Amino acid sequence: MSDDCGCSSTQNFDGSSPAYKRILIIIIAINFGMFVVELLGGLSSGSMALLADSLDFLGDSATYTISLIVIGMPIATRAKAGLFKGLSLFIIAAWVLGSTIYRVFVEGVPEALTMGAIGFAALAANVISVILLLKYKDGDSNVRSVWLCSRNDAVGNIAVILAASGIAATDTAWPDLAVAGVMASLFIHSATKIVRQSWSELEAEKIHPSTTTSKN
Repeated sequence: MSDDCGCSSTQNFDGSSPAYKRILIIIIAINFGMFVVELLGGLSSGSMALLADSLDFLGDSATYTISLIVIGMPIATRAKAGLFKGLSLFIIAAWVLGSTIYRVFVEGVPEALTMGAIGFAALAANVISVILLLKYKDGDSNVRSVWLCSRNDAVGNIAVILAASGIAATDTAWPDLAVAGVMASLFIHSATKIVRQSWSELEAEKIHPSTTTSKN
């Protein structure tokens, strides 16, 4: 199938299709809306996992906007955008880990009902994003980073729901702390994959410079 339909299954697809751009705009709106919801829910319930996930939604909103902006630009520019997004995930992971350590000493127990309810809402939002992006999961580092972030976010939401169940059963903060640690690991894993692919694209561009840019 042609790239114009956004259905390319190769790593050459750079997102230059009207359908992909429309989906990206929808996903940006979904992620920013869920950032606000989870931030308020995390603050009201005292859940570190919800606060970590809200920050992830905010980061996704920003990085997806960058993805949208650089579509159609030279591969070096797109690869640098992917590299930036990968590095930003490392920063988010560090924040989550630092906050988790702080929570251990504060010893606050999150409110499980709010955690679980918002966790389900976040999961629904990310499942919608994953379904919309499914046929665009392969592509350059810029396109692939969007897919990886959405997929891992859905996994993280399931973990938040499990943490809420664990908190309700044990009345301790440890399930929340464990999930925050798992989410940080997911961020690091995705960041590593994105950075590696971006770096490979930059190196390949040095060896075989592109003579044209993609058409929008």
